[in-house]
Amino acid sequence: MCRLFARIAAEPHPAVFGLLETDNSLEAQSRREPDGYGIGTFDKEGRPHVIKRAKAAYEDAGFPAEAHELRSAVFLAHIRFATNGANAERNTHPFIQDGRIFAHNGVVHGLDELEARLRPEYRALVQGETDSERVFALVTQETADHGGDVTAGLTAAARWIAASLPLYALNVLVGTPEAVWALRYPETHGLLWFDDRDGHVHGDRHDRRHRLRVGIDEPVPGIGIASEPIGPQEGWRMLEPGQLLHVGPGLEPQVTTILDGPPARPLTLADLDVHAVAAQQET
Repeated sequence: MCRLFARIAAEPHPAVFGLLETDNSLEAQSRREPDGYGIGTFDKEGRPHVIKRAKAAYEDAGFPAEAHELRSAVFLAHIRFATNGANAERNTHPFIQDGRIFAHNGVVHGLDELEARLRPEYRALVQGETDSERVFALVTQETADHGGDVTAGLTAAARWIAASLPLYALNVLVGTPEAVWALRYPETHGLLWFDDRDGHVHGDRHDRRHRLRVGIDEPVPGIGIASEPIGPQEGWRMLEPGQLLHVGPGLEPQVTTILDGPPARPLTLADLDVHAVAAQQET
C-alpha cells in the first residue's frame, strides 16, 4: 500500500531521519511501493513546494540528495503504490492546493458523486485522475467554506465522504507552513505518530558520533507521523479509527475523534480490482 510520512519541528531541518537515515526509512519502503514518490516542503516565505518523481525512491539518485538538501519546519512525503491513475507525476502525491500540501493512503469510489459535490472552481484544481486529488479538492472547498479553518474543513469533508461514498480507507495528511493534520479512518490501515519534542531521536544508531561520521545534521526536536514505525518500534502511538491528530506551531499534539462509526458504504478487498487489491494489502 502507499506509505505516508510527515514531520513538524520548531525550525527548518533536513528530512534525512524519516526519508533516508534510519531502519525502515521511506527509501527502504519504496522497494515495496514502486510507483513514484513525492516530498512536500515550505520555503522561508511559507510557500509550498513539492518534488515528485514517477519512479521508486530507491532507484532515484536524486532522492538522498533531496533528503539532505531540503530544509523545512514541515515535511510531507509519500511513497506510491498506484490504485488509480497512470504512473505519472500528475498522479503522484503530495498535491498542492491553496497553499497547503496533502497526501492520502486508501481508496474512495463514487468519484462522479464526489466531483458533483465540488463547485467549478474546486473541480478545476484537479489535474490528475486520482481519487486522492479529488478528496483534497473537497477538503480545500470545505476549508474555504469554514473560513480557512483546516480542522473544520477536513472534518466536514471526511464526514461527508464517510456518509456518502463507497470507502475502503481515508488516511490523510495535510500540511501548512506551521501545522500538520493526520486522519486515520476507518480501521483498515494504521497511522502512527511519535513525540520527539525532547530531541532524543530513538535508537542508539542516531547518536551524535554516528551522525557526525556520516555527515548528517543533528536532529531537531519535533513530532513525526507515519504509516508504519520508522526506526525502532517503541514510542510510536497508533491513532484510533476516526481520530484526527493536529500539531500546530507550539508542537502541542491534539487528538480528537471526528468520526465515530464505520463508513456508510464500506468497501472490502472483494470490491476492488486486482491492482487495487495489491496496492492496499499490507506488505
